[in-house]
Order: sequence, then structure tokens, then C-alpha cells
Amino acid sequence: MSQIINLRRARKEKQRMKNREQATENAVKFGQTKAEKLLIATREAKMREILDQHRLTPDSEYDAE
Repeated sequence: MSQIINLRRARKEKQRMKNREQATENAVKFGQTKAEKLLIATREAKMREILDQHRLTPDSEYDAE
């Protein structure tokens, strides 16, 4: 005898597999590793710090206007 297959469950599993394949392709195309994300965040923080150090007046004076 044949195995009984739940068609709804099989259809959902097929869709999940398709979604996983698409996600994997997108990760390869557009993704960044955790190390790359950390490097970018560190660089942005450093640049923001350097920019803040070059301000002539504090932000509070601009808020008063």
C-alpha cells in the first residue's frame, strides 16, 4: 500500500523549501557577515566621534534658538 500524504502539509513544505532557497541566494548576493557589520558599525562610530570633536559649539546652544 501507498503512504497517505497530507497535500496541505506537502504544499506548505514545498513553499518553505522554495523560500529557503531564495533566502540563501539573497544572503549570498546582498548579505554581510557578522564581522563586516561590526567593522562598519565601528567605523561609523569612530567617524561620528571625530565629527563631534570638531564642533565649535555644543548642541545645547543650537537648541536654544
